[in-house]
Amino acid sequence: MIATVPKTPRMLRLTAEDNVLVAIDTVDKGAAAPEGITALDRIGKGHKMASTDIKAGEPVRKFGQIIGFAKQDIPKGTWVHEHNTGVHDFERDYAFAEEAKPEDILPLANQATFQGYRRANGKVGTRNYIGVLTSVNCSATVAGFIAEEVKRSGMLKDYPNIDGIVALKMDNGCVIDYRGAIFDILKRTAWGYATNPNMGGVLMVGLGCEGFQIPRFKEAYNVTENELFRTMTIQETGGTKKTVAAGVEAIAKMLPHVNNVKRETCHASELIVALQCGGSDGYSGITANPALGAAVDILVKHGGTGILSETPEIYGAEHLLTRRAASREVGEKLVDIIKWWEDYTKRNNMEMNNNPSPGNKLGGLTSILEKSLGAAAKGGTTTLRHVYRYAEPVTGKGFVFMDTPGYDPVAATGQVAGGANLLCFTTGRGSAYGCKPVPSIKLATNTDIYQRMIDDMDINCGDVLDGVSIQDKGQQIFEMMLKVASGEHTKSEDLGYGDNEYVPWQVGAVM
Repeated sequence: MIATVPKTPRMLRLTAEDNVLVAIDTVDKGAAAPEGITALDRIGKGHKMASTDIKAGEPVRKFGQIIGFAKQDIPKGTWVHEHNTGVHDFERDYAFAEEAKPEDILPLANQATFQGYRRANGKVGTRNYIGVLTSVNCSATVAGFIAEEVKRSGMLKDYPNIDGIVALKMDNGCVIDYRGAIFDILKRTAWGYATNPNMGGVLMVGLGCEGFQIPRFKEAYNVTENELFRTMTIQETGGTKKTVAAGVEAIAKMLPHVNNVKRETCHASELIVALQCGGSDGYSGITANPALGAAVDILVKHGGTGILSETPEIYGAEHLLTRRAASREVGEKLVDIIKWWEDYTKRNNMEMNNNPSPGNKLGGLTSILEKSLGAAAKGGTTTLRHVYRYAEPVTGKGFVFMDTPGYDPVAATGQVAGGANLLCFTTGRGSAYGCKPVPSIKLATNTDIYQRMIDDMDINCGDVLDGVSIQDKGQQIFEMMLKVASGEHTKSEDLGYGDNEYVPWQVGAVM
């Protein structure tokens, strides 16, 4: 019998400066690992092993950056995770705008194209939805009834250019100071959804006595009602049944106008892509996130826009963004936001390192610093052009940042309100997510989760670990962006996701 030689488990050294290796395969205790190291512990997929002795207090490095500090001596070959690695403050060099560079934008004639809906205001949609918006939680049920009745009636079947109807249910809207931050955010978010280019028509429903008054909202944005925008309140209309009937009638009249659009050839410069990650794992910053970043670099070259968000999940990596800010002013705006978050979490008896989640940790992520370094990779390598507040209209081109929480539905809500007409979502643990009226492309960080959740995942980025280049995977993602923008359905759309993911940020006290 011929003796078989055990295969050396695959592990990655990401940079020469790192003092950890990342496991591609499970490494058993006592196994011979790469670089002549013997594993002193079992190292799970996506987890880290010390590639040299790390003394207590010394930095632990991955991606060439600090992801934590040893809480005790960590011998070479040891599993590196939260039991022996912690986080504390340390100085970071923001080097404002030192690495900013001009982009080589392709001429319009050479830009990629897709088939989109060009709106009267010049914006371009990738979908054509009717939205039933709410101004307060008190009208959420009625908004749902209206949308359900429209679907049940079958009237949408006569209008093939309409993708569907979605009730966007508010869980706040009352007992708020109309001069305060909560009102400003709700107002920006609601108006952002009402004017998102993927929204063909909108009915806004209120109760009538709430703090978030529809007349004040219309006055703030100088809005008048028309065939594509209608409002009503339950109190003025005469109660639940009458409002549902009136709402269905209003939408029935709206349908021919919403349907009166055709897809036409549009340039990729019209794409505004929201960048999200959720259920991250130890591979996120190695496969899907940098691959999405490569796609964003291609998008920017074609004149488009990529929106990075989730401020708590770039914490510890913000110095990499300030270095490529277009100006010192842009970089300082990002740092000011980080400082606001430090104060915000402190006031609420929390800390910035309350992240990663249990699922993130099971997948190999040890600290918020490690998670943030991987998350920031979604933004690619081009210059950071603008920094926006939550739900502000994104008017600039190129790579931009929007301040949002790390909680995916809240973050994506802000991006869609800002004008995103497409969304890319990376996941290593299998986050279940959709985002009406914006299609969400799901990118798996590892082959295991892609195969296990094949009905949910659109692209497998796990093959990067098998030799597919980041650039090739980025090109694949960019090409899928164009296909989805042209009408091809994503897996989350086919599953029907997106009715429950409208979650505006409640930044202040709920009174």
